[in-house]
Amino acid sequence: MNGLAGLLALVCLLAIVGSLGSALWHLSRGTEEDSAKLARALTVRISLSLLLFALLMLGWYFGLITPHTLQGTAP
Repeated sequence: MNGLAGLLALVCLLAIVGSLGSALWHLSRGTEEDSAKLARALTVRISLSLLLFALLMLGWYFGLITPHTLQGTAP
């Protein structure tokens, strides 16, 4: 995997985990004001997940990342 593509994927994954943590925090507090913040955090997580998926597909299409087999070589 290209260094920039890997770094971008890692940053996106960390942002997704951060958004999930924020949603958990607002869920545990349970006030009406936190309900809107919870919905916003989950919307951000979904958007970031879709962005990551699109970036991975574009990276594969343009040859920035390549899939590999688990065995190393095909028979």
